[in-house]
Amino acid sequence: FRNSAYALLTFYCKKHYLPLPATKRETSEDCQSCLECSRDNGCVRCPERLFLFLQRKGMSHHGTCLHSCPNGHFGQRGRDVNRCMKCRSSDCELCFSRDFCTKCKPGFKLHKGKCLIQCPEGTFAHQTDCLEVCPLPPLGEWSEWSEWSVCVRDGATCGFRWGKQTRVREYSQSGKATEKASVCSPQRETQRCRMKKKCPTGKRERSHSRPLQKQEVDYSARHSG
Repeated sequence: FRNSAYALLTFYCKKHYLPLPATKRETSEDCQSCLECSRDNGCVRCPERLFLFLQRKGMSHHGTCLHSCPNGHFGQRGRDVNRCMKCRSSDCELCFSRDFCTKCKPGFKLHKGKCLIQCPEGTFAHQTDCLEVCPLPPLGEWSEWSEWSVCVRDGATCGFRWGKQTRVREYSQSGKATEKASVCSPQRETQRCRMKKKCPTGKRERSHSRPLQKQEVDYSARHSG
């Protein structure tokens, strides 16, 4: 009875179910780096240190085992298989993770993992990146510091005991052989200074120096004693 039941079950399975195509190691060039490979889909399992990269071909995917993932993808290691995953942004040429780019395609600037057409306000465009601070030599050079300005407070040059004075230096980067193009705002340092408490005319004399820009004020605040 047991043999008859087994024979009947075998006959039923062969009649109603098709066997799955066997996955085996092919000898074609596409399968040389695979642990397992199929003729139609390429690599399906890779050695431990390689990444499985799937490319869509028509209605199916073709797998390849690679040492590093191609542009527009990043390597994600897993317990069973390491895969090449696609960067989320189409403007991203290289990425560290799905949402963090490390290099942008031509025409875009990299800023905090994003690819932008224009750098945000307060940053400086340099080559392929948006920099938070002005680049330092050898990308460019700073001029010598200027002389300290007149001691002022609230725009007046006298009438207070203490005021502040500033000095400036500018940044330039070599462009054409005969000219230099400024790429960064001037830097200003501020220090405390002694003022004339009494004004000669009895009225506070106003200073005609221009007010500091916001970026210059921020820099001065960070570097003032």
